[in-house]
Amino acid sequence: MHQQGTDRRVNVAIEPHKARRLYLLLRDEISSGVRAPGVRLASEPALAAEHGVSRVTVRRALDLLAAEGLVLRRPGSGTFVRHGASARPVVADLPNMLSALIAMGRASKVRLLSFDYLRPPPDIAAALALDTDERVQRSVRVRMIDDAPFSYLITHVPERIGTTYSEADLATTPFLELVERSGIAAPERAVQTISAALAGPEMAEALGLGIGAALTTMTRTVFDRDGRGVEHLQAFYRPDRYAFQFDLLRTGNAGARKWTPADAPRADPGP
Repeated sequence: MHQQGTDRRVNVAIEPHKARRLYLLLRDEISSGVRAPGVRLASEPALAAEHGVSRVTVRRALDLLAAEGLVLRRPGSGTFVRHGASARPVVADLPNMLSALIAMGRASKVRLLSFDYLRPPPDIAAALALDTDERVQRSVRVRMIDDAPFSYLITHVPERIGTTYSEADLATTPFLELVERSGIAAPERAVQTISAALAGPEMAEALGLGIGAALTTMTRTVFDRDGRGVEHLQAFYRPDRYAFQFDLLRTGNAGARKWTPADAPRADPGP
């Protein structure tokens, strides 16, 4: 009896991983066009038999696809691949990202989740080069296009700048526009790092993903002309809805050619 109870607990623990695996398999088939828009997927019992999983696992996988807008579930009729399900994600040009942020802010909607004034963590204070005991304005936002969430944004701003705008302003106006409008600091330079992360519970819920889903992350610190920190941003993106692009050119002399960012100044190749 004890062994059966242990086996049952193991099966319960493994099942979500099976659902995630089936979700990823079906998602790849939809994105690649193997399962065309409008096509009806096999029934839950058929999918369960085909992939050697339970119907509960199949249902969880289909729920994930439906939450992502890839399939449409019709009670009594089945599950169908949605038209436009494989639409390309928003693409951001890395070299010109700062100049494009205001345009992106105007083209998308934002949902403000939190807005507070507090003491920053040591790493944030160091990144912004804050004075001792200087507070920050912290906000958490979700940005959406066509009512679909694609980014989760955590922003820390020095209090001297944060007090120049309200919660309503931040929910309706691009941040860099608010900073420039404040007259306190003009963004002059930024340092960016791109990496990857896994979605925690709150982030996963806000982005319409499962806990542990893979995300693309960008950490950016913006400085004014005097080298003072203006903004520290931690951005988490759904990789299926947002991508980074970097255009490169082949430059240099024969034997010393290299790839150079398209917008970067080119060195004089000489005579």
